[in-house]
Amino acid sequence: MIDFNIDNYLRISWQDVLLVCISTFIIVLFCKHFFWDKLLAFVAKRQALIQENIDASKHLREQALEEKKQYDAQIASAGSKANAIIEQAKRDAQAQKNEIIDSAKNQAENIARAAQEEIERDKLKAQKEMKDAICDVAITAASQILESEIDANKQKDILDKLIDQAGEGKW
Repeated sequence: MIDFNIDNYLRISWQDVLLVCISTFIIVLFCKHFFWDKLLAFVAKRQALIQENIDASKHLREQALEEKKQYDAQIASAGSKANAIIEQAKRDAQAQKNEIIDSAKNQAENIARAAQEEIERDKLKAQKEMKDAICDVAITAASQILESEIDANKQKDILDKLIDQAGEGKW
């Protein structure tokens, strides 16, 4: 079997430390000579790209906030315009309502006036017919009086009888 001792692997000697330091220094010099500038340029480029993205996003955010303010103002303006349109529609509807009511009143007045005129015409016609009827009665009475040549009492009876007949509507 192989003799294995862990202490041999865990020991630290000053020679090992010196060799590790020298090799690390050589690797750092090698990297600095060939890769350091490229690494710094890459980091600077990446940093500039990140800063550019941050600035662009800030600018976009400011733009978005400004547009939001404009849209809010437009919405408020649209609300006031809608209210103005509604108010104008109410005024127009009220005016139209008043116009319709006035027109209906005028028509009602015209109908009432026409009916009143027709009543007056019928009244005048009835009065004329009554006058004609009275005249006919008077003429008939006068002709009967003249025909019969009777005394005053008889004439009075005939006139009373004719007037009663005219009042009863027998004519």
